[in-house]
Amino acid sequence: MTRPIDDATRAHASAADRLLALLDCGGARYRLITHPPEGRTDLASRLRGHPVEQAAKCIVVRTRMTKKVSRYVLAVVPGDRRVDLERVCRLRQAREAVFADRQTAERLADTVSGAIIPFSFDPGLELVVDPDLLRHPELFFNAATLDRSVALHTDDYVRLARPVLHPIAEPLPRCPPAETAPAGAGVG
Repeated sequence: MTRPIDDATRAHASAADRLLALLDCGGARYRLITHPPEGRTDLASRLRGHPVEQAAKCIVVRTRMTKKVSRYVLAVVPGDRRVDLERVCRLRQAREAVFADRQTAERLADTVSGAIIPFSFDPGLELVVDPDLLRHPELFFNAATLDRSVALHTDDYVRLARPVLHPIAEPLPRCPPAETAPAGAGVG
């Protein structure tokens, strides 16, 4: 079912409405998944029932071009990785790259933190996707709300989002194994 959206409506539509309109009008193969509210990638992946590496983790990054000029990047990486800020900095030829503050990220993405989608509807937010996310036939992400997600065919995602593709992910740090307490030690 196509959800047509005109320019007047588009200006007042939520990110969720714009996302669904784009997917429908673009003929994307997708399905919606309803689940308890969750914004953490690993936990949302469990609720949706897929490997975490198929999740699109979306982070807004501020790149400082000069002392007075900053630009924003929507960095999208596989859910089992993290954004490599140094790579984003080099890609944008910036002086530094840092995570955007929550208020700015939510304003640019038009969603709450934890529900940011891997699409940019704001001209001031450049979409950059790590190619490793695209290795699977389907990717998953929250649908601009914490309690609903999208499972989207990867080739439809690339066709509709038209992202800059660049390696910007790095492995998550591995936690060392917990030390075992010596026999007789109390739990503190």
